[in-house]
This record gives sequence, C-alpha cells and structure tokens, in this order.
Amino acid sequence: MSNPAILAEPPSADCCKPGFIHSGELKGETIKIAGFDTYAAHPPQPSKKVILAFPDAHGPFHINNQLLFDYFASQGFFVVAVDYFEGNSVQINRDKTGFDVMAWINPKLERAREIIAPKWIEAVIEKYGGTDMKFGTVGYCFGASFVIDICATDKVKAGAFAHPSFLDENHFASELASSPGPLLLACAEENHTFSPGSRHQSEELLKANQATYFNQLFSGVKHEFTLRGNMEVEHEHWAKEQSAYGMVSWWNRFLV
Repeated sequence: MSNPAILAEPPSADCCKPGFIHSGELKGETIKIAGFDTYAAHPPQPSKKVILAFPDAHGPFHINNQLLFDYFASQGFFVVAVDYFEGNSVQINRDKTGFDVMAWINPKLERAREIIAPKWIEAVIEKYGGTDMKFGTVGYCFGASFVIDICATDKVKAGAFAHPSFLDENHFASELASSPGPLLLACAEENHTFSPGSRHQSEELLKANQATYFNQLFSGVKHEFTLRGNMEVEHEHWAKEQSAYGMVSWWNRFLV
C-alpha cells in the first residue's frame, strides 16, 4: 500500500519507565554474534529449536527480559536476543535531563533495521542452522516489526510479538502476503501504541491474507504487561505468565 496507515504507534515516554523489577536467578550468558552482544539462554538439554528474540527499548540485558528469555529456554528452546542498542538502551538515557525518546529511538530503529538485524539474523542462522534445526522468533514493542519482517521469509517457522510499536498496514497486508507465517499477537486491553481499532484492522488484514494467526487479548493490563508488570498483583502476574506460556505452546506447535 502507498502511504499505509499506522497501526502500532511509536513508543512514548511511558514505554521507557522502569516499571516493576522482577526477581530471579539469571541462567543465560553474553556472547557475540556478528560482532553484536547477544543474550543467550540455554535449555536444560540440547535443542533443535532456536528462538530469535528482539527486545523492547530496555534491551536484552534488562533483568526482566533476561528472566523471560530464561523461561523460554527452560521450556526447551535455545534463545538468542540481540542488543541492537549496542550498549546504549533506554535505561542508560531515560534519567538524563531533557531526554527525548523519539530523538533517541528513531536512529536506533534505522540502524537496527538496515544494518544490525540483517547481519545478526544471517549470522545466527549460519551458526546454529544445522540439520533439522527449527527457528522461531519473538519481539516486544520496539522488536515487533523485526518479527513480522522475518516471518515474511522462510527463515523461521512461527513468530510472536507483544504490545507492538512501529507497525503499519504494509506489515500485515504486504509483508506477510508473500509468506503468511504463523503469527501470535499478545495484546493488552489498554495499549497506547496498539489501539483496539488498530488491532481489529490488523486481524482483518491477516484474515484477508489467509494467514495463520492467534490473538491473545488480556483485560486489565497495559502496554508492556509481559515485561514490567507488578508480580504482586495476581491478575498482572497471571497475564504475564499466560502470555509466555501461550508463546511456548505456539512454537511447540510449529517448530516440529
């Protein structure tokens, strides 16, 4: 589509708030892939299922993100999460006087899309793409568009994203039309980046393309609920855990 309508808005200052910090023992490690720092979470046993993870603005080394990736690993997936912020995530900048989220994030998005992600994805597949290896992908907020981009290729078997930003009609109408890879959408009832109208429009576009998709919609939670919700509130805890469980089930269905 020419001049496609925006469906998932860019993140705002609200996305950069620290939220609630989760606790747990980290299991992963930092490695280099294509020269970029990468958080790697290993499953208990060797696995032929690899998940390429594209984190939110807090990057792969925020403890909440690390714990989530560790959970995926505990369920039998080898997870690699790229630091496309190159050590300069929103955490480093958010408390600086006069910090402008969009002035910071737009150059990061451009560099990640044009340079970092393509190199990193190819390197991951080259490094781990042995016999019978299956790849899936997941992205959060900033990372959602990378999931749809790679789902439009034959590099992965299934993708998932949560509370997305930086998506337009073309991501659902054109990108997926050539290869409508299975896509899970984890959505919050109250989301300033992905409104109910946009969510419904994305569903119509996916349906028109005969894509296989699954929409998780959680009431009573907000943007970033899968990453920085209050784990002492039962409903927020349940929504976060259920979303992660749903993604595991999704990948187990298709990465076979």
